[in-house]
Amino acid sequence: MKGKYLLGGLLMATLGAVIALFAYSSIVEKPAPVIARDSAGIETQNARAILTSFQMQEGQVDFTYAAEQTVHAVVHVKTKTMVAQPDNPIMEWFYGDRFSNKPREVAGFGSGVIISSDGYIITNNHVIEDAENIEVKLNDNRIFKAELVGRDPSTDIALLKIKAENLTYLKYGDSEKLRVGEWVLAVGNPFNLTSTVTAGIVSAKGRSLGLLNTEYRIESFIQTDAALNPGNSGGALVDTKGLLVGITSAIYSPSGAYSGNSFAIPVSIVKKVIDDLKQFGEVQRAIIGVNIQDVTSEDAEKQNLSEVKGALVTRVIDGSSAADAKLKENDIIIKIDGVSVNSASELQEQVGKHRPGDKASITYLRNGKESTVPVTMKNVAGNTSVVTPGMGIGSVFGARIESIGQTDKKSLNIENGVKIVELNDGLFKDMGLKRGTIILSINGKKVNSAEEVRQATNNNEKSLKSIEGITSDGRIFNYKFGY
Repeated sequence: MKGKYLLGGLLMATLGAVIALFAYSSIVEKPAPVIARDSAGIETQNARAILTSFQMQEGQVDFTYAAEQTVHAVVHVKTKTMVAQPDNPIMEWFYGDRFSNKPREVAGFGSGVIISSDGYIITNNHVIEDAENIEVKLNDNRIFKAELVGRDPSTDIALLKIKAENLTYLKYGDSEKLRVGEWVLAVGNPFNLTSTVTAGIVSAKGRSLGLLNTEYRIESFIQTDAALNPGNSGGALVDTKGLLVGITSAIYSPSGAYSGNSFAIPVSIVKKVIDDLKQFGEVQRAIIGVNIQDVTSEDAEKQNLSEVKGALVTRVIDGSSAADAKLKENDIIIKIDGVSVNSASELQEQVGKHRPGDKASITYLRNGKESTVPVTMKNVAGNTSVVTPGMGIGSVFGARIESIGQTDKKSLNIENGVKIVELNDGLFKDMGLKRGTIILSINGKKVNSAEEVRQATNNNEKSLKSIEGITSDGRIFNYKFGY
């Protein structure tokens, strides 16, 4: 009798398990994920080789749409630059003109992103720096001569224009909404092989690498692990919707090849710079007038902070917006317009979105107490007027001056100097200096930036006593005045 009940119990349990399994199968809409299936088999002497194909499951990211939206909007940028050669009479005697001081043509290349149907193209400043000729090749192999509309060394952005219509272009996304761990695509045209696509995730935001050797530089890079190589500079970083969220600028590599860290300029900065260049021909850069650095653990301890974050003010410039707002040295800025800033680079990014005359609120900590003050941002000249070409960052005595690039340093075997990249009416033009002239020292002081040129002369033309440099055709000069 017990055996009969036992058998009946087992049957009921089995039936219940079958019903439960059926019910579960009915509730679950899809079977368990299939990672791979055997699509073909090849018998060898040693083993059976399995060829597999993957099936995308719900929740996995599909990059095809973003890639299709992007590849035709990314171009190849080719440049030709004339680089001055130093005198080498001995080598010229033995080997001829190859070692004369005549300028030598150097070719360069990079990528660019079309941002309008009528031919406006974004690239990096370092791609077209000093270029005498710029050429753009589209993904459909059409080639156009490009005009340089404007450029901004402080953000490494340049704007080109080609004469074309009905072009495929990218729309701006929102880089501030990007989250660490989010998928992105990097699209470039590095080797003139038409556009190439790589994928990665956002590894970090607000990175500052110290790559831009200019006054008022803004570095707040988006770091990704998308595979990039030299020539991808100026290419597009897009989200999975195919919207532009950054412009590729650099890779971090000991060998010069991809090693897992790529960096892009966020579109929040790019859009502002491009709008300024199109409208004014010069970036309308807002400045609050402070020197800043990242907060350290020691700084946080002194201020009794619970977190190590913010931008520490190390200097307040007289007459600046910050001075007007009564900010002081050792204040820690933690917000601007309510947006948290965790580092100096993030503060630069937020300020970089503004123009002179814009009003903003700055939240800071002083001796552990939080305060918020209004500021009216100014331009590099210390007022709120529109900055016109020739009076922007790097303008000294009528000339626009920039730190020299590595190409010129290597070719001329020099360690420092600034280059005249634009010449307007003023002292340097009156002296007969030309575009392309490299200034090595002013009043016996070595210079590496426009600010150092100003400091060496106290920003006063009458204080100029001597100037040493290299002419655009490679001749060394040393002028002295008042001796």
